[in-house]
Amino acid sequence: MAASPLTGTRIRETRLARGRRQAELAREVGISPAYLNLIEHNRRRIGGKLVVDIARVLDVEPNQLTEGAEDALLAALRDAAARAGEAAGPELDRAEDFAGRFPGWAGLIAAQARRIEELERLVETLSDRLAHDPHLAASLHEVLSAVTAIRSAASILTENTDIDPDWQARFLRNVGEESRRLSESAEGLVAWLDAGGDLADTPLSPVDELAAILAQTGYHFPDLEPPGVGVSVIDALLDGELRLRDAGARELARDMLYRYRDDARTLPASAFKASLGAAKGDPARLAASFGVSIAAVLRRIASLNPEAAGLVICDGAGTLTLRKPVEGFALPRFGGGCPLWPLYQALARPSQPIAAVIEMPGRIPKRFLCRAVSLPVAGVGFDTPPVYEATMLIEPVAGDAVGGPVVPGGSTCRVCPRETCMARREPSILGAQEA
Repeated sequence: MAASPLTGTRIRETRLARGRRQAELAREVGISPAYLNLIEHNRRRIGGKLVVDIARVLDVEPNQLTEGAEDALLAALRDAAARAGEAAGPELDRAEDFAGRFPGWAGLIAAQARRIEELERLVETLSDRLAHDPHLAASLHEVLSAVTAIRSAASILTENTDIDPDWQARFLRNVGEESRRLSESAEGLVAWLDAGGDLADTPLSPVDELAAILAQTGYHFPDLEPPGVGVSVIDALLDGELRLRDAGARELARDMLYRYRDDARTLPASAFKASLGAAKGDPARLAASFGVSIAAVLRRIASLNPEAAGLVICDGAGTLTLRKPVEGFALPRFGGGCPLWPLYQALARPSQPIAAVIEMPGRIPKRFLCRAVSLPVAGVGFDTPPVYEATMLIEPVAGDAVGGPVVPGGSTCRVCPRETCMARREPSILGAQEA
């Protein structure tokens, strides 16, 4: 029977709950009160037979004295401490002691930490929506337009007492019409806010709707893998499995599926997987062996690893045009991401592959190997200005297996707690967590 470091604490708590004196318990199990005192304060390890004797006297099962606090509860406490940072100053080395003595309070702290995390995610989603939702912007514009029209007509009627009766009737009619429009716009806005559903899953733009589809499919389309796939298969996907409602999202999806089909043709799944091991996962070597661009290799790795690899593509302005998420690496729904990503470093050095290990903040920071390259988009003439597109593959790093320096990054500045980051462009709505 293995005794945990806090067996003594549980012996003391059980003894006090039974109303037994320390000297009395020591006498009944055949040890000195001083030795029992050392045991109860976890200053002496306790053997199996003595644990059994103490459990018999206290009328409990031995495992009630030897089993520590639940691992899940201890992990939750450590996560909460890591999230609080140095400001709270938690004593991590005494987490098990605290959980053993006060399991109810420990459970409450763990539950509150989980609730705080949920609320922070909600704040992030609401902040994004209030700032970028086109429906909200249009509705508010409609309300303001109606209010302005009513105010203008009312001002004319009140400031001009000798206005012509025909014009007066016309202004009154305008006030009535604008009042009805204001009422309808306000009712529609309230109804839309009340029926918003899951904010995190509601597409707000064509790019956002495409991202929702990629999150469901994992950027893997088996129907496009066989050789000789035609346009009819792509049309069937758009009309069937994908079910894209927005015309703009449908056009983006069509372009994405054409590119996917071309990648599958030039990098057949079986041959590509066989070469992946021989090249030790090096996208540059794979690109050279197949005679394709590094960007095509990055896309292909992401498509054949639906759950284990993420993919991000941005235009020359840094706006994300394709987002395939991977667990632990949060991708912003709007605008650009963290300036420290290799995705953006690649834009400054076209055609040069760039790799870095990015550590994402959180209760338990996670690391990801990010490899990116920026390549020119084909132009239509000699005078066409150069336009670049950057592609980044995101793969989790197992354990501490890091082959180079680690870059503390994040999702986007607005929801990143790294207060002292040199690349920060706006304050975080979450407050500071770590440097």
